[in-house]
Amino acid sequence: MTVTTGSIMPTVSLQPVPLRQVRKVLVDQVLLTGWGSHGDGVSHTVLAEWPSRHALYTSHRGVYHPLLLVETIRQALTMLSHTVHGVPLDHRLGWETFDTSLVTAALEARQGPCSVRLTITHTEVERRSRGSARLTAQIMITRDDEPLGIARVRYIAHPPAIYDRLRGRHADARTATRHALPLGPALDPVVRGDQTPLDFAVLTALAEPHRWQLRVDVTNRVFFDHDHDHVPGFLLLEAAAQAAHAESGAAETLPTSFDAHFTRYVELDAPCFIESVPVRRRELGIISTLVTGRQNGHEVFSIRVTAAERN
Repeated sequence: MTVTTGSIMPTVSLQPVPLRQVRKVLVDQVLLTGWGSHGDGVSHTVLAEWPSRHALYTSHRGVYHPLLLVETIRQALTMLSHTVHGVPLDHRLGWETFDTSLVTAALEARQGPCSVRLTITHTEVERRSRGSARLTAQIMITRDDEPLGIARVRYIAHPPAIYDRLRGRHADARTATRHALPLGPALDPVVRGDQTPLDFAVLTALAEPHRWQLRVDVTNRVFFDHDHDHVPGFLLLEAAAQAAHAESGAAETLPTSFDAHFTRYVELDAPCFIESVPVRRRELGIISTLVTGRQNGHEVFSIRVTAAERN
């Protein structure tokens, strides 16, 4: 995906964001501040405010963590699925693909909060029998009218009856969270880098090159604002970013794009092994790493991470 400039930003009448429809329990984790329709039935503007300080999102030496953009998109799509597309609040949403590309210069963390604007167009809203829906959205993100990034997300919504049947014994979030595996040791600070605080370290070393075990802390309120019945895709993107960094040997890396495919739910009660293809340098200072997850003998996700080395 390529970020381009020169797009015209439409003026829309904004309204407050209904917090329940963002699906966050902790109000201080809600990033959205307003939204409005363009009047064409498919495009909407969503405004967000990024914090000036945050344990994870501002840990990258003066640059916002790209996962802050991912979480902003997640909240915006969740809110629009309920307010615009009629997805009931009891339906369960899940990513199938998540592709995003960022302009690193626009991620600079300046003094004070940062205002971000998302222009979201749903190119597909497919209603399925028994209440499920598949949605595809294209997103253009700006900061102070300058390009910040683009994304394309395909996600699905299931009513409780279908979701519970798909998830079987893992369907109950409280039970699944209670049965999560105990934490393994975090990677050595030299390997994981200063950009990853201990509380957000999601990989455990194995006695094999290019391979780790996923480390899931269900008490981390950024990753788990509430109980989940599986590992959130947001955490899997962070795992891929940390694996790419561990492969790079650089002092610090900053992801500039993710191309993610989620094929199965990643369970909390079974080990998930993270594997990577050795790093490939596309050009000076730019690395590309293919990271996959395997659990119970199946590939559960694949994420290609492109990152800039920062020494």
